[in-house]
Amino acid sequence: MKLLITGASGFLGQYVVAEALRRGHKVRAVVRPSSNEKRIPWHNDPNVELIRIDLRRKDGIADAVRGVDAVLHLAAVKDGDFYSRFAGTVIATENLLDAMIEANVFRLVDISSFSVYNYSSGKTITEDTPLEDHPLERDEYAQVKLLQEELVREFELNYGALVTYIRPGMIYGRDCLWNTILGAKLIGNLWLKVGGHAQMPLTYIENCADAIISAAEREEAIGQTLNIVDDDLPTQKVYAEKLAQRLDSLPRTIPVSLWFLYLLAWIFWTYNQRVLKGQARLPGIFIPRAIDARFKPFRYSNARAKKVLNWSPRYSLDTALDRSCSNAELLEVPVPTPSLQPLGG
Repeated sequence: MKLLITGASGFLGQYVVAEALRRGHKVRAVVRPSSNEKRIPWHNDPNVELIRIDLRRKDGIADAVRGVDAVLHLAAVKDGDFYSRFAGTVIATENLLDAMIEANVFRLVDISSFSVYNYSSGKTITEDTPLEDHPLERDEYAQVKLLQEELVREFELNYGALVTYIRPGMIYGRDCLWNTILGAKLIGNLWLKVGGHAQMPLTYIENCADAIISAAEREEAIGQTLNIVDDDLPTQKVYAEKLAQRLDSLPRTIPVSLWFLYLLAWIFWTYNQRVLKGQARLPGIFIPRAIDARFKPFRYSNARAKKVLNWSPRYSLDTALDRSCSNAELLEVPVPTPSLQPLGG
């Protein structure tokens, strides 16, 4: 297959491209104009066309899409204010979908997020869990990912597009091991560590990349929404202990109970709504519904992904952590070295 992969130079995108190449696919890898592709091991692979495009602008996207078998849309903006995230996620998706229509390409694997779910009730998060119905009471990332999915559903409905929705849990791997399900950063290397007994919806980055490419390959995945998490999901306490066994240093932490955090959050939230009329931009740690999404105890299922994709996580938690903490190169692709002329350079 010939795959167009957006966000190819990002944390997840680099591994998705590498997995596609390992399986013999050709890849058009969309990277930002400012990206330094030389730091990516596969940048000169003969089966890769590097395309420098700003998805926030329509220029050149349709030409990049034309002739591919499927689009894997990973590009999103996770940091910054709402407008930065909106432009880099929602407008970028809208431009990509318009380009796909123009290029007559209708196979899409859309990478969404667990952040779209409603975490106010229930005990297990599955693909049938309702979506967040109060997005303005969540953080900006949840808001833009919900808008992104809405755009893709319209594309699917109006054009009969062949769409697979992939919702990964918290993706971890080398240089991205300590994460916001453990707590909230205060300042410098100091974190507020929230709770310890909630199960973490983790997916190791190589396991996640494997599932994404499988979704592009399998007709059974068309029309499906699939949650991607690993099998042996640890609690926050167990995960932190395993990190401490492998790393020389971890963030300094101040432990706090989940219920005390709820109390603080409701005080800040209520004051903001009633006195400040919602004008204050609160950090996620002081947004009650965001606290539910990050720290509330849930169980998580990957049963549907396993069945539809004929997939199982390749690496266990311990093996994944060992790989993440080793010096071995994980992104090498055993192919000849001559390169194709990049597009859009």
